[in-house]
Amino acid sequence: MKGVLVRKIKKICVFCGANSGKDVAFVNAAFHLGKVLGKRKIDLVYGGGKLGLMGCVSTAVAQHERQVLGIIPSAFTINNLVGETCGKEIKVATMQERLVMMMELSDAFIALPGGFGTLEELFQMISWAQLNIHNKPIGVLNINGFFNGLLSFVDHAVKQEFITPRARKILISATTADELVDKLQAFRFEPDPALSKLKWSPSSSQKEKLDLTLRL
Repeated sequence: MKGVLVRKIKKICVFCGANSGKDVAFVNAAFHLGKVLGKRKIDLVYGGGKLGLMGCVSTAVAQHERQVLGIIPSAFTINNLVGETCGKEIKVATMQERLVMMMELSDAFIALPGGFGTLEELFQMISWAQLNIHNKPIGVLNINGFFNGLLSFVDHAVKQEFITPRARKILISATTADELVDKLQAFRFEPDPALSKLKWSPSSSQKEKLDLTLRL
């Protein structure tokens, strides 16, 4: 990364499955990502609990003596549904409040393999970046080609002129944790000239936070 201005990243939010997936490579990659974050002195923000890949990455970060923050809807804590969070835990009322807090407290975002929830979180962050609500880097860790189909679809949407080439640059991908973190650190946000004119109020009140529900 010689000659590249490096973005300072202190906290990364990781979106991933509450299941471990079929391929043991997913589990290994989640543990390795946690190890990489720990070695780079980067703290973790995640969805709380200890299930699946979420538990793997949070355990690995904690083992490397970095701070772990789980942001979890109160409904998930009833009857210990998702297990004990590895680190500090913040309970919120809704899924939307959870995602807004994740955005506010993180410097970058990484998606590991997961299901509908992971994909929703990933694309919500991408759409908010496109709308100039934040300018933080977003990437997927493409383990064993898990995200190949998704990346191909996004490129197809670009070809069909539903996603602009500028917006396509928001989504970063890499096959290893170290490469992905390097790309996140080197990311330079290029806002759409028209959308950059949008003025978003600070999210200091519930009404203002609800403004972030706007979707394209």
